[in-house]
Amino acid sequence: MTTVVDRPAAPAAAPTPPTPDARAAARRTRLARMSFYVPSVLYLLLFFGYPITANVVMSFQDYTVTSFYDGDAPFNGLANYTAIFTDDLFGASLWHTVVFTVASLVAQFALGLALALYFRRRFPLGSVLRALLLLPWLLPLLVSGTVFRWLLDQDYGVVNQVLLSLHLVSDPVPWLVSPDHAMAAVVIANVWIGIPFNMVILYGGLQSVPPQLYEAASLDGGGAWGKFRHITWPLLRPVSAVVLMLGLIYTVKAFDVVMVLTQGGPADATQLLSTWSYQLSFTNLQFGQGAAVSNVLIVIAMVFALVYLRAVRAEQSER
Repeated sequence: MTTVVDRPAAPAAAPTPPTPDARAAARRTRLARMSFYVPSVLYLLLFFGYPITANVVMSFQDYTVTSFYDGDAPFNGLANYTAIFTDDLFGASLWHTVVFTVASLVAQFALGLALALYFRRRFPLGSVLRALLLLPWLLPLLVSGTVFRWLLDQDYGVVNQVLLSLHLVSDPVPWLVSPDHAMAAVVIANVWIGIPFNMVILYGGLQSVPPQLYEAASLDGGGAWGKFRHITWPLLRPVSAVVLMLGLIYTVKAFDVVMVLTQGGPADATQLLSTWSYQLSFTNLQFGQGAAVSNVLIVIAMVFALVYLRAVRAEQSER
């Protein structure tokens, strides 16, 4: 019988250290890779980092018109924040911002989802009609606001003329000059602007839903509502979260439409945090308080963004 003797394995050869030329080549490769980040970093620092930093610094200063000329803006601590938090208009502006944001998001999302579901069906000129519905999103906000200012004019506006001709109202509705109707007017205009964005993103999300699931549901006797509840909506939830969060960030800082339509009036009925910040800075010339209000708005947007990112991370970890 032959005895097999286990021999110890030969020691692995030590790795060859890189030569100076290899190290220099690797260093050049890393530098080349990092150089592609330089333009983006410079852009963010110049157009985002510097303005935000300057705004935060200004909110702690007594910044006046003369400060632009002599550069003297004494530090006043939390005086600007104390002034805006104790102002009665802060609570009203915050509440108006919440109402404007929630009403706009709900209406935009619901109508955008309805249009996305409608355009999933193939019909003649469907793509042309879908492209035409993108016009409100492509137009500048100032143009859209001006159009709605004409449409909602109390005396000559098309909306009032249609309502009067259909006998839905007996007198022209003062859309833009009445505190009871002004918020509804700016919400309607903002919803019209935001519907195409919601429709496009949700329509793209619907294209990723496998049609075989609907066929299987039809064979099992599922109706339209059952298909939407058990197939469409669960698979559309990630896209819906993105749409709602982006819409929230865009809407909470809305400015152009409100300024064109009502300028925060009448009687501050549509005064948002964004428009109040503009009024403090460029009407009352209280630049420090205007900067403080805008910083509060930035913090609100960041809080919602962090909540969204945490929710997305939690959903991904569950998968």
